[in-house]
Amino acid sequence: MVKPISNFGKYIMLMGRVFARPERFRMYFKQYVNEMAQLGINSIGIVLLISFFIGAVICIQIKLNIESPWMPRFVVGYTTREILLLEFSSSIMCLILAGKVGSNIASELGTMRVTQQIDALDIMGVNSASYLILPKIIGLMTMIPLLVVFSIFAGIIGAFCTAWFAGIMNATDLEYGIQYSFVEWYVWCSFIKSLFFAFIIASVSAFFGYTVEGGSIAVGKASTDAVVSSSVLILFSDLILTQLLS
Repeated sequence: MVKPISNFGKYIMLMGRVFARPERFRMYFKQYVNEMAQLGINSIGIVLLISFFIGAVICIQIKLNIESPWMPRFVVGYTTREILLLEFSSSIMCLILAGKVGSNIASELGTMRVTQQIDALDIMGVNSASYLILPKIIGLMTMIPLLVVFSIFAGIIGAFCTAWFAGIMNATDLEYGIQYSFVEWYVWCSFIKSLFFAFIIASVSAFFGYTVEGGSIAVGKASTDAVVSSSVLILFSDLILTQLLS
């Protein structure tokens, strides 16, 4: 019980250093652009691939399991859209990114810690926490809404490909269902939740990497702890945000 409370206190203190006023904005901006490319743009491929197949699978499962003479044919498209908007493209996709991006951040900062690069920055008078972590947090929060948009469109395209090529249903019915009773607020809900999840992924993973003590084995353990902790916090915050935004 003592260790989680201690870690939470260290996390709050680290975030206080992270959000201190930057010394040179130009240096931070360059780092920010690099982090957007490394954490966001490099994740587009896996987001598109997973979302495409998940959209196709959701469409097939709904068609096979809720098909009924009493059920309108467009319900498949409607349900697929709601699942993609409300949960998959924000919550589940961020869980997947917690594994890819979170481990990347934790291992990168952990390696810098054990090789004493962070200590060198501190000796030179640089606020190493702010310089290394703040661009990652802002960069990931900038790119996450874009990844959510890609995920939604890829999932819908996957559903359409299933309807066209697998022939499980009429593509016109699927299109009508996707457009039926569309609520714009659900898209904004996805964006809002994804911003919170992006902050959790970047900050928690950076905390475990930045506070590594030991050698290369400790870096591997920090990466694992970062992914597990980020995933649990994403699920917990998803529960709270769903209640607040509904």
